[in-house]
Amino acid sequence: MSPTTGTKLPPHVPNSPTVLIVGAGPTGLVLACELARRGVTFRLIEAAVGPQPGSRGKGVQPRTLEVFGDLGVVDRVLANGRMAMPIRSTAPDGTVTLGGAEPEELRNRPDIPYTTSLITPEWRVEEALRLRLTELGGAVEFGTLLRSFEQSDEGVSALVVAGGATQTIRASWLVGCDGGHSVVRKQAGIIFEGETRDEVRMIVADAEVDGLARDAWHMWRHREGFVSLCPLPSTNTFQYGASITPDQAPDLSLANLQAILEARVGRTDVRLHEPEWSSLWRANIRLADRYREGRVFLAGDAAHIHSPAGGQGMNTGIQDAYNLGWKLAAVAKGASPALLDSYEAERRAVATRVLALSNARLEQVLKEKSIPNRRDASTLQLDVNYRGSALARDDRDETSELRAGDRAPDATKLMTMDGERRLFELTRGGGFTLLDFGGDLRLRASSSFELRTLRVVAQPTCHGDLADTAGHLARSYGATGGTLVLIRPDGYIALISDTGDVSAVSGYLSALG
Repeated sequence: MSPTTGTKLPPHVPNSPTVLIVGAGPTGLVLACELARRGVTFRLIEAAVGPQPGSRGKGVQPRTLEVFGDLGVVDRVLANGRMAMPIRSTAPDGTVTLGGAEPEELRNRPDIPYTTSLITPEWRVEEALRLRLTELGGAVEFGTLLRSFEQSDEGVSALVVAGGATQTIRASWLVGCDGGHSVVRKQAGIIFEGETRDEVRMIVADAEVDGLARDAWHMWRHREGFVSLCPLPSTNTFQYGASITPDQAPDLSLANLQAILEARVGRTDVRLHEPEWSSLWRANIRLADRYREGRVFLAGDAAHIHSPAGGQGMNTGIQDAYNLGWKLAAVAKGASPALLDSYEAERRAVATRVLALSNARLEQVLKEKSIPNRRDASTLQLDVNYRGSALARDDRDETSELRAGDRAPDATKLMTMDGERRLFELTRGGGFTLLDFGGDLRLRASSSFELRTLRVVAQPTCHGDLADTAGHLARSYGATGGTLVLIRPDGYIALISDTGDVSAVSGYLSALG
């Protein structure tokens, strides 16, 4: 299956999809694309009457770009964004510091294709994903509201309203990707634990700006708080952000936004136009006490919300969907239902770490009255791993740098029958990939999973052979001559056997179904 063209969805009865997805933001769209390219029927409903305006989450992290590469949408997203946007921060005394550069430790790394964040408005990300979904035969049903649902051991029966008409949709599973005020979460009876910090508020708006260069993300610190203007690539607007104190009115008028800007910047020549979109953000910091209730799942902001400091929210939701998508598709096609238990086990632990990171960044914002501009593996989400998961197995010791559950590294300068390639090009498409560093294995999957075997050999003689000409592949994986590495459909390492245990690989796949 080509990651560029995908597989068209099969004909199906509209009111009996395999999966009903509620919410068509980035999380719901990624889940829909994952299901569509695997030929799993779904309906994607969205209460809003059309695409949502506003930049909202504007930072796309490197790990998310890798996900987009696999889904065949990364070029569209990159075309409307800017990598490593400089951050120009001005202190109250006028001192200017620059940040936002590519982290030194990530430069010239063949195992990492994207080493810094991309700035692009969230609506551009959604636009690219909707186009991809259309190519795969799917669509968003705007103006369609979930009214209620019931579930049994066999499936979920949902009542939805569109155009004043009510209909019942019967699906095998329901996934709530419907944001922090999730109807799905509330009706499933899942507790959203956490707090709302009313003393932490921020005005966010998209507006054109006169008198300011678009060469950097501009931030100013002031005793009252910060204000920032970030140019939004592929648009004529900036994203305006300003913290407001507890005694300040949450006034979204142009006059108030301009007054805050002038007071904190100390200039009157930077002029805002009427905002195209604006919002008041409050510090809601919450995590669902579970991600699943029977046949109902939560993903994205429906499961976790936190400070935008660090740019983690949209990215964490996208990766929730990427994790859940292949598992739902596998179980729909006959894999063990127990596979779905790993979703919450893996992703809720990640959200817990993200909340801790975002909270630490929020405290820094309150203390220093500025937005942190440090970028490293933790904020770029390259260090997210599932070590200890039921889906992670290896025969390496605790001192090994790479273990099962880790993100599968990329590698460059791989010679194939078709010329030089990089590993991520060869692993695209959504199946399991087996790297055979012994070069003599022709293993076929004895389960319902697609398996691609890539043999590391001195000279390619057939498709699936790789010559690791620069040694990047062996170094990234710490491989010996007989090492076997099984990579999951979502780009994480399922299994490593340095002893070359073929039965461990076949046993792993068979156990999944």
